[in-house]
Amino acid sequence: AQQPGTPLSDQEYRQFFRSLQAARHASTACLLRALYGCQNPLVRRLDEYENHGVIPEGPICSELPGTPFFPDFCTFSFYRCTRKRYFIKV
Repeated sequence: AQQPGTPLSDQEYRQFFRSLQAARHASTACLLRALYGCQNPLVRRLDEYENHGVIPEGPICSELPGTPFFPDFCTFSFYRCTRKRYFIKV
């Protein structure tokens, strides 16, 4: 255990910045989605990557308590972006 107020170890810094990096990338993807919409080729590639090559069609079920259904993946993704809950899965 480290003393309070001491710097993080090298491993702790890598872990700390890895989590910040992931959120920053997710935030950037959300900005692209907001600017260009779900039909933009780059946004579509990101959506396909997230879903093993195929963007789900039809209603989407999520792990969100209280909001389990969305009409499509685009609506679900916008919801995650607006709530800054980037890592919620379908």
